Amino acid sequence: MRTNKRFFCIVLLMFSSLVALPVWAHSPHCQCKLEGGFIVCQGGFSDGSGAEGIQLDVITYDEDIILSSALDGQSSIRFPRPDGDFYILMDAGPGHIVEIDWPEIEGIES
Repeated sequence: MRTNKRFFCIVLLMFSSLVALPVWAHSPHCQCKLEGGFIVCQGGFSDGSGAEGIQLDVITYDEDIILSSALDGQSSIRFPRPDGDFYILMDAGPGHIVEIDWPEIEGIES
């Protein structure tokens, strides 16, 4: 009986460790602000690592891509503010996507 209880506890501990793995994963973040007619975005990950080379697209609500680029060596990008409504999509791979609608950008009045 004791062996079954010990086995159950070990299995439960292993299972709970596997369930907690997504918590330890790093999640992406991207912050954008308006600076003198230009939008400046800074990307990174929750573990403090940079996002150099990560894909960033600026897309209209009609799904037309206005800009397709990558974050630079400082994990940032700067581009002129597009006309009309748009959103910014930072794609760091499956499960690591950040989407920012234009009214969420600091300094832009909706």
